[in-house]
Amino acid sequence: MRSRPVEFLRNIFGSGIEKKSVPLSDSYGMESIFGTPSTVAGPAINAVTALRVPAVYSAIVLIVGTIGSLPAKVFNSSPSGKRTADDHPAYRLVHDEANDWTSAGALRAALTADALLHDHGYALANRPSERVVEFIRLDPRSVTIKADVVTGEPVYEVREGNRIRRYGYRDILHISAPLNLAPIKAGREAIGLAKVMEEHAASLFANGARPGGVIKAKKPLGEDVKRKFAAAWKVAFGSGGTGGVAVLDEDMAYEAIDVMTSTDAEFTATRVEQVVEIARLFRVPPHLLFELSRATWSNAEEMFQAFLTLTLRPWLDAWEWAYARVLLTPEERASGFYIEFVVDDLLTANAETRANVYAQYRAMGVLTANEVRAGLNRAPIDGGDTLENPNITPGKPAGQNDNRKPREVAA
Repeated sequence: MRSRPVEFLRNIFGSGIEKKSVPLSDSYGMESIFGTPSTVAGPAINAVTALRVPAVYSAIVLIVGTIGSLPAKVFNSSPSGKRTADDHPAYRLVHDEANDWTSAGALRAALTADALLHDHGYALANRPSERVVEFIRLDPRSVTIKADVVTGEPVYEVREGNRIRRYGYRDILHISAPLNLAPIKAGREAIGLAKVMEEHAASLFANGARPGGVIKAKKPLGEDVKRKFAAAWKVAFGSGGTGGVAVLDEDMAYEAIDVMTSTDAEFTATRVEQVVEIARLFRVPPHLLFELSRATWSNAEEMFQAFLTLTLRPWLDAWEWAYARVLLTPEERASGFYIEFVVDDLLTANAETRANVYAQYRAMGVLTANEVRAGLNRAPIDGGDTLENPNITPGKPAGQNDNRKPREVAA
């Protein structure tokens, strides 16, 4: 039986460690050797060309920007409750800075972008001793994931020039796209069609958004004369020359085509549908890509809830586990340490809702005044660290504290 090309290459360049069997990732290895295949629509789509499609660029910037801006913290869960473990060595790496020149959020944004464009994102966990002191981003094209034939543990091979280094799974911060397949590869045809339509729109409007016309002559012209005349006309009245005045011989007449073809006149609706298709590809609600034909301004909170649940939650779960795998020992995870993103800001879409939520939390005795002020980026105040309902005044009747009349309370 003839082996597949990937298996053939693996037999030549393979080693004692077998490559992890992930069929969806085989295409990337072939692309790195033979180049990016063209789409049916025409253009070849890769990490560079895909970003030139506005909907793709907007979707990627939305996802990586949100993940990079959300704060991540180390928490400790105990019988007494959940507390922020800001004294844990990992807290600085997930909340403040990944290294001396990269913030923690910037590293998350970079690795998430790598996963969206190249299947995976990697960072080396620099561990001079037991603890990680910094993360260094790795070029995803230089990393190969393999599996130990005995234990099945993932092994990462990193090319550094002509040298290959191997790292264990606790030494590499690893984020993968869903199904280990970058969206720009899963939706290559949809992105290619959007790119072709954009180029068609550019060429149409480069000619003044006008279709061509026909030049009629009373006597026959030779083929060579026709070619030269058409070339001269294009130079004079093509891109950048529309609106000029044509001077024709007395035996010639120009007849304009007044009616645009259906492809030219109605392709705008198809362009909108391609934006929806790309939004579907990245699991992003279309209104967040500024396709507002089906959106309203009254359901902002529901929109952000859908974005958090359907788009961000899988990425945040993957990040939380990737951090925990590298930064927390099994003993620490078993004792209640974990890493979690704070997503409260996404759930309060406007100032009025935010104020109502804080007021309810204060009345319930969940937040102190200083915790509310911290959420509003204001300095703490004296006496603001006690949990009490500000609507209750000691010494006054219950009816005055809960805004009811004494007669209603007695009843």
